Amino acid sequence: MDNCIFCKIVSGNIPSAIVFDSDKIIAFLDIRPVNKGHVLILPKEHAETLLDVPESTLKDMIIAAKKIGKSFCKSLKADGFNLGMNNFAAAGQVVFHAHLHVIPRYECDGLQHWPGKTYDESEIDQYKEKIATFL
Repeated sequence: MDNCIFCKIVSGNIPSAIVFDSDKIIAFLDIRPVNKGHVLILPKEHAETLLDVPESTLKDMIIAAKKIGKSFCKSLKADGFNLGMNNFAAAGQVVFHAHLHVIPRYECDGLQHWPGKTYDESEIDQYKEKIATFL
């Protein structure tokens, strides 16, 4: 994609702080990190969302996330890490090239987890059935 900023990073037309590079994926520091060290992992081949990424590439992305998370704990002394992926605008996706966020976390970093909601009585079974129907 000619106007995709992540494709430009993959091609080397835009510089980035690459922490991991393989034949199918690349990982680099997010320039607007949630916490310093925040890494983005993405397929080198353009794919808009998780639904477009080949399964073998997704496997590589998760394995890289595991390695990066382990590195956070050792190199940055992180107390933990989050994995996150926004798919489609309604979910907060801003760059429409699939990417996985790996964010180092610390006990007192001030970040909040999203709020939980509840199901009404019998509603949970309705959602279970709707979702399972299309799997």
